[in-house]
Amino acid sequence: MSATHPPKVEIFDVPRLSNTDPKGCRRQVDRWDQRDGMLYMARPADHPRFGYLESWLIPPLDLRVNRFHFRAGEGGRFADQDLYVDIALIERDGPLWRTTDLYVDLVTYAGGRWEVLDLEELGEALSAGHLDAATTARALESSQRLINGMLDEGGVDNWLGAQGFTLSWAENVTLAAPQTA
Repeated sequence: MSATHPPKVEIFDVPRLSNTDPKGCRRQVDRWDQRDGMLYMARPADHPRFGYLESWLIPPLDLRVNRFHFRAGEGGRFADQDLYVDIALIERDGPLWRTTDLYVDLVTYAGGRWEVLDLEELGEALSAGHLDAATTARALESSQRLINGMLDEGGVDNWLGAQGFTLSWAENVTLAAPQTA
């Protein structure tokens, strides 16, 4: 077993155009879109592997659907990645949105391949007392609903559309420069 970390929490501050990551780093957001009970965020990223991030928060489904824009040659094993979906609790307090990551992720790739990641972290978080049994069960139920829907509808986007959540993505983005040491 690895040393399990507490759930990662992010803040999305719409009026301040900022996204605060789990380490407390505040990043400037280029664009928000709020519709159908969802929040869309688009922002530059100074990560060594990717230079732009788009995310949709979908509270009723416990999903944060992400599209990472990788730097040339930096995708690694995720080079042909399409979507990275976090299972997350999503709360809203007026203009502030907050996600609590529930460890489980689903990654889709070009060509229809997909994989589920970090189920072992979910179990370790329960054992370590970072999550209670009800929240762990919710994470598993949300994961299973996503997988079943994706398989039934022929993809994440198709399933979300059938649920009344139509996602859109930027056609062009400008990658931010990577952070230097």
